[in-house]
Amino acid sequence: MQSFNWVRATKSSELSRGSFSGYETDETTHYSVVDPFGNSVSVTTTLNGAYGSKVFVDKGGFFLNNEMDDFSAKPGTPNMFGLVGAEANSIAAQKRMLSSMSTTIVEANGQLKMVLGSPGGSTIITTVLQNILNVLDYDMTMQESVSKPRFHHQWLPDNIKFETSFDTVVFDSLKKLGYKIDHSNSKVIGKTDAILVLPDGRLEGGADPRGDDKAEGF
Repeated sequence: MQSFNWVRATKSSELSRGSFSGYETDETTHYSVVDPFGNSVSVTTTLNGAYGSKVFVDKGGFFLNNEMDDFSAKPGTPNMFGLVGAEANSIAAQKRMLSSMSTTIVEANGQLKMVLGSPGGSTIITTVLQNILNVLDYDMTMQESVSKPRFHHQWLPDNIKFETSFDTVVFDSLKKLGYKIDHSNSKVIGKTDAILVLPDGRLEGGADPRGDDKAEGF
């Protein structure tokens, strides 16, 4: 409308489609919260696949997810994340499907230590675990931890998936042990949003640089 002119007709050749700055991702959302009193919340919510089940709740303003894919629709056949289930996870009434979502709160000596979680389908569990180990066993800061390259193994397919930024120095020794290495260019492994309670009581937020994640304190 900035170029609209009341006294001169606009030529069709001067008109074009507008640019759409928004987008709809097909991923899960996670956020972690700690308040001034030490209360903590770890929340993961998902549509699962793109636009979920494609069913929109008019009065709610949201789509319903397609988490039914986390059941074994056909035992022995991979779902959209390559996970292979058995008859025990088959679809039936009054059952809850398996899920990799791992909303996590870590305590040490009865006190809050860490709040974290991640999107990423089948990679969520390994993403969360690696971040816990990074902080507790390797003394990383929260931001340093969530920024580190990650790897993932889920039984099937029979390989270890590494992010492309992962240091290849360990690959030869892993191959000698019989591991299959997948270092191809693909989606990132998880997008962690986490909070670490420092020894002096201050909070350190870790926002994953793999996405548009952000840490805020106020």
